[in-house]
Amino acid sequence: MAQRKVKNLAGVVHGVEDFRVEEIPMPRPRDHEVLLEMDCVGICGSDVHYVSHGGFGDYKLKDKMVLGHESSGVVVAVGADVTSLQVGDRVAIEPAIGCRTCRHCKAGRYNICPQGVYCVTTGHGNLCNYYTHAADCCFKLPANVTMEEGALLEPLAVGVHCCRRGGVGIGSTVLVLGAGPIGLVTLLVAKAMGAAKVCVIDLVERKLELAKTLGADATLAVSGHDTQDEIVKRIHALLGTAPDISIECTGAEACVQLGIEATVPGGVVTLVGIGAIQQRVPITTALVREIDIRTAFRYANCYPAALAMVANGTIDALKLITHHYELQESDQAFNTARYGLGGAVKVMIHCQPRNKNNPQRKV
Repeated sequence: MAQRKVKNLAGVVHGVEDFRVEEIPMPRPRDHEVLLEMDCVGICGSDVHYVSHGGFGDYKLKDKMVLGHESSGVVVAVGADVTSLQVGDRVAIEPAIGCRTCRHCKAGRYNICPQGVYCVTTGHGNLCNYYTHAADCCFKLPANVTMEEGALLEPLAVGVHCCRRGGVGIGSTVLVLGAGPIGLVTLLVAKAMGAAKVCVIDLVERKLELAKTLGADATLAVSGHDTQDEIVKRIHALLGTAPDISIECTGAEACVQLGIEATVPGGVVTLVGIGAIQQRVPITTALVREIDIRTAFRYANCYPAALAMVANGTIDALKLITHHYELQESDQAFNTARYGLGGAVKVMIHCQPRNKNNPQRKV
């Protein structure tokens, strides 16, 4: 009897407003790679921007591309040189792979490697049934960590990186600008790293209610009618002081300006959100107040910390997930994420039957 062909379905963007679920070739792992049966893939704002605008920042769609980079899967085959993983291992997938030889990689900053490969920017993503990836960029999940949590390690790693870049530590007072998924994971990580007070601001009250349940000490809903001075005064009143560290997670010019104005002299503003390439920034204000402006791009060496915080219960990231869809429903999933339907925060796509690989059945 002929063997049934195994299909590899994927969520592929062909152009602006042109997203399809279609069959792609079955990959084969190279010597240093593993073949993964994908399980969970979260939708990121950058994925949505490829569908709605054909890209974001400096990254523009040049050809059709498989989306997805917040992901977890199960090893189903290993390359000849792989010794760290074996068939059956459940793993979280770090999508950033440096060249390993340039000055940045050798310094541990592979996130800025000019020759690096990254899902959904310089390479295809992994919203599909089967995918190959470098074995040393796959992190084995403990038995008490679900596949959904494994997929959430990607945004959590962003939170770890921007908090490290900002210098968040015990007793820090932190302002988080934006209560989208990255703002919320930044809140979680800042509290886990010892921040004494965290204030989260956003335009949408519903998002701020979630921020409160995740541990925000203060929240502030702002509108287009508020002046910058008014907002700064309200932030200082809520925190009882000016924040030591402001972490900008929206990319909006007004929020970058607000972060600089609100931060204490001698403090730090960390830019995480990706917005317009050219922005007006009150640089002289930062200069005369000696405010450090730092940037945080993706993450480097942050997955182990993110995994540890989830595995030991310090962070409950599952509260971020608001919607679940099957791979064949990806078009609907993207619409939900894009338009915030039903109060969407983090939308999770399941490439396998939900809970198939969750031994603890936590979700």
